[in-house]
Amino acid sequence: MLEAMVSARVGDDVYEDDPTVKELEALGAEMVGKEASLFVPSGTFGNQLAILTHTRRGDEVIVPESNHIVEHEVGAMAVISGVQLRTLRDDRGRVAIEDLERLYREEDIHHPRTGLICMENAHSSGSVVPLENLEEVYQFARSKGVPVHLDGARIFNAACHLRVGAPEIAQYADSVMFCLSKGLCAPVGSLLAGSKEFIKKARKMRKLMGGGMRQVGYLAAAGLVALKVMPQKLEEDHRKAQTLARQLSRVEGIEVFFDRLDINMVFFRVRRESFSDADFLQFLLQRGIKINPPMKGEYRLVTHYWISYPAIEHTASSIAEFMEKAQGGDGTKSL
Repeated sequence: MLEAMVSARVGDDVYEDDPTVKELEALGAEMVGKEASLFVPSGTFGNQLAILTHTRRGDEVIVPESNHIVEHEVGAMAVISGVQLRTLRDDRGRVAIEDLERLYREEDIHHPRTGLICMENAHSSGSVVPLENLEEVYQFARSKGVPVHLDGARIFNAACHLRVGAPEIAQYADSVMFCLSKGLCAPVGSLLAGSKEFIKKARKMRKLMGGGMRQVGYLAAAGLVALKVMPQKLEEDHRKAQTLARQLSRVEGIEVFFDRLDINMVFFRVRRESFSDADFLQFLLQRGIKINPPMKGEYRLVTHYWISYPAIEHTASSIAEFMEKAQGGDGTKSL
């Protein structure tokens, strides 16, 4: 990727004359089965750009309550797009159509307009939403004339798990954002894809949001490597996550959520009354392992191209060592 960045041919992307960006956008659109795509700095930027492009001020956006757009995007849609969210009860990104029907706003002088429905796949819980659920939501949205946006930050991980091509997922959305970073390993960037008309409008809205980045082909070059090389390597990332999950499950006091092990993320909880999160984090850091503090009592570990099997062994054994010292026992159920 660094070699591609150094040798990239660039122009001014604001004027649409950066050849590397144009190549990336054409390839990205093709890989998710859309007419066009647009390079953006981040996944959050891409999601918020989609909301801004699809909606008008005062609209309501229906979105599952656990989705990234609700949980981790700083309420940006209220600031940028002037819309409100109507959160939908969900099960790791899956929704019941009767709940969606109940929350949809019919025309009424007292109601905001339902301007958009958002879904996410793969879901940030580590689960993949079945195609049948995406199709059901999309068909309902079409019957109401409402567009659907898919937060597909990890759409290629979802496709790998489902054993389908990414277009088979993206077909159930009018727009889709996917990250070139994360599992695809690019240092920066995401793509927002949709129809040519949608992307033409989004390009202007991207400028409004400060996303006109001039000679951005230097970053797009890494994105091209990400799209051409990395999707084929995601299955190995998933196998690494399964290996890590199995090893962690042998550690006394560690509860691994195997029902959310669809992609390359391992979620676990520590079942110890005297456990110190701060001591745990510091202990791992001293052994070269960086891990975020728990969220809602859960830790998350993510495997990717740069995580080796020896690193997985080191991580699992280090966690076992800490648990053993904390408990004063052997630290394992069985090895």
